[in-house]
Amino acid sequence: VFVFEHNLSHNLKICLANVVCSRCDLWSLQETGLVIGLDALFKGRLCCFPTDPLEDVETWGESVDKVLACKAGQIAFREFLKSEYSEENILFWLACEEYKKIKTVPEMISSANRIYSEFVQTEAPRQINIDCGTRENITKNICQPSLTSFDSAQKLIYSLMARDCYPRFLKSDIYQGLLRRTDSR
Repeated sequence: VFVFEHNLSHNLKICLANVVCSRCDLWSLQETGLVIGLDALFKGRLCCFPTDPLEDVETWGESVDKVLACKAGQIAFREFLKSEYSEENILFWLACEEYKKIKTVPEMISSANRIYSEFVQTEAPRQINIDCGTRENITKNICQPSLTSFDSAQKLIYSLMARDCYPRFLKSDIYQGLLRRTDSR
């Protein structure tokens, strides 16, 4: 049973519970005590996360790549970015990662148009902060997308997150609270 710090936001507690396994019932949440039971994970059952999702919290301090490589890290970083009103960055980066895994042309076209209209297009609901040349290049080629259509924009956003957001994340209450939690085990 893992007890989270009281200073973590309610959404993060729920997100970290949900990241344990959104496909099975191997977690429970007791909101009043801020307790998330993850013990079923360690009893040999098939689950999305065969180990403690917070096991790697200390390694997140090494690089933004370590945060992005871990589902729990992605969720903690997303919660932090949401608090800074820049959640679109990680959402776009994750959408691009999923986009690169697409196998069929119809699915690629559909997904490219969704990513474009949600993140890239001028006045998009979650418009990312990229230069006009990159935006124009994507706009020009969106009718014939390829698996690399968003690579330049994704690199810009990754760079922004690594250079600007990640250092603040490491100092944030979210990360520091999770770090204290793992240190107290």
